[in-house]
Amino acid sequence: MTTTQLPFGEDHFGFATDQVHAGEQIGDGHGARITPIYLTAGFVFDSFDHAKARFEGDDGAWTYSRNSNPTNSVVEERLAALEHGVDCILVGSGQAAITVAMLGILKAGDHFLATQSLYEGTKTLFRENFSRFGIEVEFVENPHDLDEWRSRIRSNTRAVFAETIPNPKNDLIDFDLIAGFAAEHGLPFVIDSTAATPYLFRPLDHGASIVVHSASKFLSGHGASLAGVIVDGGTFDWGRYPQKFPQFSAPIHDGSEDSYVSRFGARAFSAYSRSIIAARLGPVLSPFNAFLLLQGLETLSLRVERHSRNALAIATWLEQQPEVESVDYPGLPSNPSHELAVRYFPKGQGSVFGFTFRGGVASARAFIDAVELFSRMTHIGDVRSMVLHPATTSHSQLSDADKQRLGIGQGLVRLSVGIEEVDDLVADLERGFSAVRAQAATGPVLEQLRHEQLTVDRTELLESLAVQPGHQP
Repeated sequence: MTTTQLPFGEDHFGFATDQVHAGEQIGDGHGARITPIYLTAGFVFDSFDHAKARFEGDDGAWTYSRNSNPTNSVVEERLAALEHGVDCILVGSGQAAITVAMLGILKAGDHFLATQSLYEGTKTLFRENFSRFGIEVEFVENPHDLDEWRSRIRSNTRAVFAETIPNPKNDLIDFDLIAGFAAEHGLPFVIDSTAATPYLFRPLDHGASIVVHSASKFLSGHGASLAGVIVDGGTFDWGRYPQKFPQFSAPIHDGSEDSYVSRFGARAFSAYSRSIIAARLGPVLSPFNAFLLLQGLETLSLRVERHSRNALAIATWLEQQPEVESVDYPGLPSNPSHELAVRYFPKGQGSVFGFTFRGGVASARAFIDAVELFSRMTHIGDVRSMVLHPATTSHSQLSDADKQRLGIGQGLVRLSVGIEEVDDLVADLERGFSAVRAQAATGPVLEQLRHEQLTVDRTELLESLAVQPGHQP
């Protein structure tokens, strides 16, 4: 049976059709309708010349699963189609995706700019790990201020990094504004779009150069495995800046007349990052995990639509509770980012957000310990709803001053709203709020009892000491 690839990936079909079919190959000789798991480390060559052709890249097939794999390739083509990119690289996790993407651009001595509101794991990667490579990051305090962006530009600035929906504060950026700034200064704009997914927003359509995802989250949806994604938009002209990005214009290897730009054109970045960064550092995604990701992608739009609808209903409900000080959901008209949400996210504003209790950590603890349907987890984007206290978990290593500056208060609780029935989720939230109200009512009484007990204990201690022989009270 002849293997044929369906003509997807160039806007031939709508999103829901692409998420099911893009990149798939039908006809493996066995009649399999879904993409098989090619669980193999390497691939057999027909001859000496066949092996030579594959390593020279003339054969168009696979050499070793650390570089690429037939299962992974289908997922890569599907994600490239969904994001409107030209190529895609699968790696082992979201952190690996960020690392490979940025190291494909940056080298020792380089500097890059990033928005202040990012997932804390990303910020520590940039601050601590990248600094060991001799790469410096600078965080922009106000991403809406073009003057601040421009004032931070240096002669060695090489990239701009941001998130579509920042975790956990949801303080949105103006994508067109920052993309314009990056283009003005000849810088690639890298976007982590984990919380948005291409169903809600396609950064490449708004001037981004490269998109990364933690595919363990919404793209998979089931929470069963880790994966990371790098999508190359193919729009940044690497060959225009040979001094800034010499890796793309220099010969591919000694004796070669080709550079990555001359040989791969719009795919220069992905070709370089796949062969030089990902393949050599080795953050490989197992074909089995790629297969699991593929299963999740088939229902992406259905899930994200439900996620967003549930999240808006819950955010609206939370805003009405007297125990709540604020709700960080841009879908609410009261939110400072609402205008940007309406402009960039008309199909929904995601489902990961924080809200803050007036009662601080005591209320947060009572709430989190009381809920039953919401899982207490460090994950997001699962079909199951989840809850976390950032100040004592994901952001626990920050100083109190940094937490306050970033809005990570002791009363902040982060929700990742799943696809369960919204009435059931609200009922579970009610259970948590009942515990908060009970804690608030009993707190002063318990404090008074503790004070009285301490007074009694201290009196008894002094009396016992006073009667000891030879003791001078």
